[in-house]
Amino acid sequence: MEIDAAASGAVLKRERVRDAVLELIEGRRPGDAIPSERTLCAQLGVSRPTLRAAIDELVVAGLLVREHGRGMFVAAEKITQELVSDRRAFSLPQAAGAWTSRLLEVRTLPAGARVGRRLRMSPAARIHYVARLRLVDGSPMAIEYLHVPAELVPDLTSEELEQGDLYEHLVERHDVRVSEAVQSIEPTVVTRAEADLLDVPELSPALLFERLTTDTRGRPVEYVHSLYRGDRYRIVSRLTLGPRDQAPPSDEGHHPGIPPGDFTTKDPVTLSTRGVVQDGM
Repeated sequence: MEIDAAASGAVLKRERVRDAVLELIEGRRPGDAIPSERTLCAQLGVSRPTLRAAIDELVVAGLLVREHGRGMFVAAEKITQELVSDRRAFSLPQAAGAWTSRLLEVRTLPAGARVGRRLRMSPAARIHYVARLRLVDGSPMAIEYLHVPAELVPDLTSEELEQGDLYEHLVERHDVRVSEAVQSIEPTVVTRAEADLLDVPELSPALLFERLTTDTRGRPVEYVHSLYRGDRYRIVSRLTLGPRDQAPPSDEGHHPGIPPGDFTTKDPVTLSTRGVVQDGM
């Protein structure tokens, strides 16, 4: 296959421009302005279309923000979640930021066929359905939809869903001890309604999490699917390729798709992930 020299040159030039703008971003703080397109074109010796293409990539990636009539600014830092594998399980460090919840809807209703299959219960059995907006430092980060068997937790309250650690509430108030979560992660885009809640443009990239949590007796405790902003949330994997002399201490905290204040029980937690593609392998 022949490589188009012109196309290849254009891609490489845009990449060099992108790297130069990234250096500008890394030398500034969130909210700081970067030079105008005209100034950057003169400094970098490139055309406006080449510069704009590189800037567009960085805006989509959530590193820059355009404000009409004002210019371009360094975006807020992304919330980073690290996956750390060890010989026992995935031990997941705390994610950054102060996480809070805002309830959008709470209902008790029949599970239905799809959710019933996941929770291993009759479609007619009752569940608590919860939709909540997750915020970090007051900014919307994710929309989360929970399905919890009503028989298992008959008197789940709005306060438990909005404040504190849900899994601690399950242990302390309902004697339900979570043990394992199986979770998948895949890319998606947001709808207009989701975009309005998350304060992003329609069709913006997002991460879709789907999780089934079971307790120490193997009973399904909750089925959750969550939509996380792709411009503000990322997952980093640390891979162990050889034996260690001594394993690092575990620091269990926020699991991907499980904001802090959710999976911090006194019982050991095992999290397996599937559907995640990791680069460099």
